[in-house]
Amino acid sequence: MKLLAIVEYLGTSYHGWQKQINANSVQEEIEKVLSQILNTEINIYGSGRTDAGVHAKGQTFHFEVNKEVDLAKLLYTSNMLLPNDIHIKEMKEVDNDFHARYSAKKKVYEYLINRGDKNPFIFGRTLYYPYPFDIDIFRECLKLFVGKHNFQDFTSKEDDEDNFIREIYSVDVKEDNDIISVKLIGNGFMRYMIRDIIGTSLAVATNKEDINYIYKHLDSKNREIVSYKASSEGLYLIDVIY
Repeated sequence: MKLLAIVEYLGTSYHGWQKQINANSVQEEIEKVLSQILNTEINIYGSGRTDAGVHAKGQTFHFEVNKEVDLAKLLYTSNMLLPNDIHIKEMKEVDNDFHARYSAKKKVYEYLINRGDKNPFIFGRTLYYPYPFDIDIFRECLKLFVGKHNFQDFTSKEDDEDNFIREIYSVDVKEDNDIISVKLIGNGFMRYMIRDIIGTSLAVATNKEDINYIYKHLDSKNREIVSYKASSEGLYLIDVIY
């Protein structure tokens, strides 16, 4: 029996999604709870990694059990035992050939920027950025990343089976008082890719760099990773589309 789960979490207290030696992770916390409930070792497989400090509202993972289970009861019990900053929203049965990572068609991320007063109630959940910057230039920069491009300069990933080619379908920027939301939809995002895109766009919007800096690094022939990376606390995995 193969199950798909949708989980939300605050990443502040974790060293990312993926299980690691000598570091706590979201994956490890979920596996411990499921293994305890089902009285057998459970390994879960996520749609992808989120880095240390990154949050999720719609991360997905699959796992297998060797018996029929009451999904409502498993969901309830799991959430009772999980830490308060991790919550499984849904569980459902899927076909045997389903894979949380390889079956994914699109991923939706959101990056939140607080350009107002320092707010303790959203600290660690947005990028606090009280510096003046041109929002129109910021939007113009982000539009350059839409489409199919080589993003080798916008990721720390050492090598890539797709030669660092990814497609971003849309980037939407909205303002709500002092909070700027950047929503990105793409077929996949590599390590630090969104944070590098946001950080570089902010660098141009604050006149630290000219917009030609983006043209130089997007679809570049020789790899030279950009110097600007936005911090992790403003980044959320919103949805995985199958």
